[in-house]
Amino acid sequence: MKQELAVVIFKEKNIRRIWVQDEWWFSVVDIIAALTDSINPRDYWFKMKIRVQSDDGIQLSTICRQLKLQSTDGKLRQTDCTNTEGILRIIQSIPSPRAEPFKRWLAKVGYERIQEIENPELAQERMKQLYEQKGYPKEWIDKRLRGIAVRQNLTDEWKERGIHSESDYAILTAEISKATFGMTPTEYKKHKNISAKSKSNLRDNMTDLELIFTMLGEKVTTEISSQEKPETFTANKRVAHRGGKVAGGARIETEKELGRSIISKENYLQLTESKKLEEGE
Repeated sequence: MKQELAVVIFKEKNIRRIWVQDEWWFSVVDIIAALTDSINPRDYWFKMKIRVQSDDGIQLSTICRQLKLQSTDGKLRQTDCTNTEGILRIIQSIPSPRAEPFKRWLAKVGYERIQEIENPELAQERMKQLYEQKGYPKEWIDKRLRGIAVRQNLTDEWKERGIHSESDYAILTAEISKATFGMTPTEYKKHKNISAKSKSNLRDNMTDLELIFTMLGEKVTTEISSQEKPETFTANKRVAHRGGKVAGGARIETEKELGRSIISKENYLQLTESKKLEEGE
């Protein structure tokens, strides 16, 4: 699940979520923040569990599970999450005029996911609208969406090879990036002056050509893996390096032809805004 799709908004409040076992699971503290405006939602949740257990004899923690969601520092952390049924139970214990609107919002979010499963093109359309609202041009959006599809194919291929953990994905992705651009994603973000604590996605800050070579490295890696079917993590890492090396070679040749580096220090929206100013828009 891409981070852009893993956050929804209710009354200008971000609600983190993750799709597990055919249903959405939502961050409990995010829900509390949206319904109560508490300055400390975690403390509210802690006291709420004690109060409900004392009054009703119900342990709210039993309707939750710990799932990894991205925190404000950009890292994945274990977070109390609950599904739609659990949310409705929690809402009963929160005195808030937003409860009924939240229930309607929740039903809409769930229905949209069902629609996306039945017709995956809807998910891409919603993603496209999100990028348009952020100010990205159509040509860039088309490449970004294509890149998402290529990335999904790659992770599906890695799953076929027995790789499932996010940390392993990160290592293999870093191998492709290093061979393609000479930098890992973390190093690339530093190169673009993107704070390590920022939630900003590196690929959302890439230019057209940076996206194209990122896609090339991942697509070639997918094709090699599908053909050779590596059985160990080490073998998959070698395949990732080879896929990235193909893209890296193509990048170097392109730079020779253009007489400039493909790798940019600026994020793409800044480049777009600069271009608009130059054109007097």
